[in-house]
Amino acid sequence: MKIMNCPLNGPRNISEFLWGGEVKPMPDPASVGDREFAEWLFLENNTAGIVREWWCHAPTSFWFIAERNTLTDEIIRTYAASELFRDRVEFASRKAAPK
Repeated sequence: MKIMNCPLNGPRNISEFLWGGEVKPMPDPASVGDREFAEWLFLENNTAGIVREWWCHAPTSFWFIAERNTLTDEIIRTYAASELFRDRVEFASRKAAPK
């Protein structure tokens, strides 16, 4: 049985977690186009080696970051997202296109 350490709930069975993609810099929401935003959201680098990834503990909906070696599938460490992200991103609504 594979175990992942949840920063909130401690060691849990890997089946309780959902993968959320790579941690990567977010484009500026005020100036990015739809195509660029979709590429950022859906395309992954798929790097061989140690990567930072978003993971969610499904029973508690707690999102956190894990550093994982994609070659060995070893989980190096897990930590709360607040350790990496200090500021909150505010999203301004786009103006509706004229009809």
